[in-house]
Amino acid sequence: MAKKDTMKALLNRSISEETATLLLTKFSTLSDIARASEEELVELGLNEEEAKYVLSSVGSTTKKSTASATKSKKKKDEEPEVKAVMEEITNFYTYNETELRLKGFMEKLEIKLPMKVIVDIAARIEGHEVSDAKCKELLTKAYDMYKRHMMDQNESAGVMAAHSIGEPGTQMNMRTFHYAGVANINVTQGLPRLIEIVDARRIPSTPSMDIPLEGIAAQDESVARLVASNIETTSILDVATIDTDITNMTLIVRPDVRKMEDRHLEMDELVDRLNKVKAVRGMVKLSGYDIVIQSDEPSYKKLQSMYDAVKTAKIKGIDGINRAVLSKTEGYWKIVTEGSNLKEVLNVEGVDAPNVMTNSILEVADVLGIEAARNSIIHEAMGTLGEAGLDVDIRHIMLVADLMTNDGYVKAIGRHGVSGKKSSVLARAAFEITAAHLLHAAMVGEVDHLEGVTENIIVGQPVTLGTGAVNLIYTPKKKGDKE
Repeated sequence: MAKKDTMKALLNRSISEETATLLLTKFSTLSDIARASEEELVELGLNEEEAKYVLSSVGSTTKKSTASATKSKKKKDEEPEVKAVMEEITNFYTYNETELRLKGFMEKLEIKLPMKVIVDIAARIEGHEVSDAKCKELLTKAYDMYKRHMMDQNESAGVMAAHSIGEPGTQMNMRTFHYAGVANINVTQGLPRLIEIVDARRIPSTPSMDIPLEGIAAQDESVARLVASNIETTSILDVATIDTDITNMTLIVRPDVRKMEDRHLEMDELVDRLNKVKAVRGMVKLSGYDIVIQSDEPSYKKLQSMYDAVKTAKIKGIDGINRAVLSKTEGYWKIVTEGSNLKEVLNVEGVDAPNVMTNSILEVADVLGIEAARNSIIHEAMGTLGEAGLDVDIRHIMLVADLMTNDGYVKAIGRHGVSGKKSSVLARAAFEITAAHLLHAAMVGEVDHLEGVTENIIVGQPVTLGTGAVNLIYTPKKKGDKE
């Protein structure tokens, strides 16, 4: 395995880039790392915890000494694992006087309306003197409109939603980028973005966050810039240049004063952060306004590994946020980012946490839960269609969002998600990988009851919807029958 592939494999196992670079100075493959002992990794510059984690991640088969095992067992006995108790919080809605009044009339009239409709009507008549007769008239009218908007029995909701989203989708541009109010922040729009949403991609092609600010940061540009600098990932190469002195086996980091000021960084912070990089730990010294890193051994390979570790060293910011740009909306400052890390951004001081948005739906599900993910799907899909100038009823999008999230996790609309789990063999075969579905169904003896739309069309018979949902029987009159 090439070193590039080994580096990728280590990063996929949640091993930091610094640790991976250090490991590759001595080992070439995952097998080499797995065969190494914990002591060898510690000698290389890792601490004991990191060495254990690396060995467990790459599937080490090395056995720990009996003494170490006994020690860990004792520690485990002394410190029993305490499970965190999750607190259930329920906030019941409190109805106001007008809402309770309308609710009473609804019960008297023996009609059933969603409470959302009652709350909306109450908000409109709040502060006005409306008689009881007029209130009843309003509720009756609302109930008539509500009944007209309800779906008929045996109406194909899924087919209608698919048609209503798919047909306007054919009019969308194939690849569009817009700038989210600021220069150089690209956000995928159009059909590619809609496909990303329904495919439930783990990482969008252009992850981005919209971060409103609160307090002084929302009004003062300098404070807003400070918050942005705390969010944006800053590496050594963003604020300094690195020169290599082969003669003296040293690296010389030359900070740029203006860039340091823009990122709100001090020299001491730079030195402290570099001293935490494993490959150069204890070798960093301040010399005037330059930082000198002296190699502890006369090896060009060692110098190269030091350079690779230093140039990628993160000085400040949040992982995953590559850029953070200020934008002013309605007189208030906000931050638009390239990259997304919702969990960390919510904890940043000066950020209006309840209103932070990210276009990564699965990240929303991980951090805020499945209900938030459902709302995110609706918000993103409606926003994407709206950007293209298409008017699609929100109820079609809501149906798709409900279907994607009803199991408690976000599923894709595809062969690995909703479409692949249909009960009908023919419906699954009609979507993708036809032969595999039919062969598997034949081997296990699956039965298709032809209940859906797709499978009935395949076999050439009327679908069991609309007029096909009922059977009409006509008995002609015979001669001699009495009328």
